[in-house]
Amino acid sequence: MALSDLLYPDNPKRRQELIHLHQELLDCMSTNFRATNELAGVLNEHLGCTITHIQMRESSTVKENCDIMIQAMSEIQHQVQKIDSDMKEKLEPVLYQKLYDIKEPELEKIAIAHKVFSIILGEATSTAGMVAIKLLGSNLMTLTVSKLVSLLAQIGASVLGGISITVLGLGIEMILHAILGAVERNQLLTAVRSYEKHLAEFKAASEKYQRAIREVTSLVRQQVQ
Repeated sequence: MALSDLLYPDNPKRRQELIHLHQELLDCMSTNFRATNELAGVLNEHLGCTITHIQMRESSTVKENCDIMIQAMSEIQHQVQKIDSDMKEKLEPVLYQKLYDIKEPELEKIAIAHKVFSIILGEATSTAGMVAIKLLGSNLMTLTVSKLVSLLAQIGASVLGGISITVLGLGIEMILHAILGAVERNQLLTAVRSYEKHLAEFKAASEKYQRAIREVTSLVRQQVQ
């Protein structure tokens, strides 16, 4: 038994906690990658966007994968802002204001948006207006994505950022070495608490992000059916 384990008998338990937390973080990131690709697919198919699908890089660090997510989400934000700009440019001010008026019937907003996309794309799918209104009228691109991007940046900049996402295939001691690096073993509790804080915030923001995307993609599936 290591001397640090004699001095700090809770260390073996904390090691397991750290490994479990790392697995949770990777699972959450993986789900976010899939959700982002699903939204990108909808935007590409129905709104004429050309957003590149992303993939987790197993040979890269947590930070590098966070950066991939941030870049993709920033591109989606840019595309939604462009949709808004197109609407503003193509519509009379009164019609543009209707898109954001909560009192206006949803079907009327969709019809307005569909007309704009028919002009821009030459021919728009039947769901184009619906997707556009859902994105413009929700807080997906403003609050939800912005919060997640901020947390991804924090995780990337933290001690977690330098960890390779492939360490889970290694033995426990190698995992700990990869996670802790130069951190002394008697600082395991600090490392666990830091991981818990980042993970709790990240999971909460991720759930909102994924739920918002499901609302958009479910509309498309219902329309197809």
